[in-house]
Amino acid sequence: MENSLGFVHFVANSDVVARFILLLMTLMSIGSWYLIVTKTVRLLAMQRRGRTFLDHFWQAENLDTLTRLCDGSGSDEPFSHLLKHGFAAVDQCKRSGEAARLISGGAPDEFLIRALKRSIAQSKSRMEQGQTFLATVASSAPFVGLFGTVWGIYHALLAIGITGQGTLDKVAGPVGEALIMTAIGLAVAIPAAVAYNVFTRANRNSVTALNGFADDIFNLFATGMSIRGEAATGSASVANQPAIHTLRVQTGP
Repeated sequence: MENSLGFVHFVANSDVVARFILLLMTLMSIGSWYLIVTKTVRLLAMQRRGRTFLDHFWQAENLDTLTRLCDGSGSDEPFSHLLKHGFAAVDQCKRSGEAARLISGGAPDEFLIRALKRSIAQSKSRMEQGQTFLATVASSAPFVGLFGTVWGIYHALLAIGITGQGTLDKVAGPVGEALIMTAIGLAVAIPAAVAYNVFTRANRNSVTALNGFADDIFNLFATGMSIRGEAATGSASVANQPAIHTLRVQTGP
């Protein structure tokens, strides 16, 4: 009796609607677990590369060292990506013609701020890829399973109506189908909901760290302070001189 009323019996005796619901929740579960595994691996790798980059950043001697550090970093690492945008903004401000017209609406330091904000927005967008799917699965899977539950109860009521008996052997199959649908819906939704919350918190922490690092980059380019936080002196190398101050001289106030 246990084998005849098990999951295999449910699949073998289910109708088209029940099989469609089961297939739909299977696809949702596969997609959720694929995103959970791949995003977890990427998140751990990104955090490891970020710590390594920041360690090298704070040990750098001048801006030339940072330029070489950016060239050796991957484009998917958000901190190096942010610094690359900072260097690109400074280089663009130094150019004439079209670049000069691009910054004519504001000072060079404002142009640098916009570039840093744009880089943070791009990194945030990359980190949030796939989370919409997880949120959709977490919110919709219980209702898909509930629909299957209602469908199973409907079959139980049909069996009672046809036979005129409400005995266990008449309703055990449809009620079991309803319970299985409920369990599958929860099994699909819970991992997706937990993963969504974990990734959302991790992304929020990463964006907070990027905003703080953007302030460090702006101070570095705008004030010419050395990487270790010491004020630039008269004997400092040219690479440590205030990049934005130089741009102001070149492009005007």
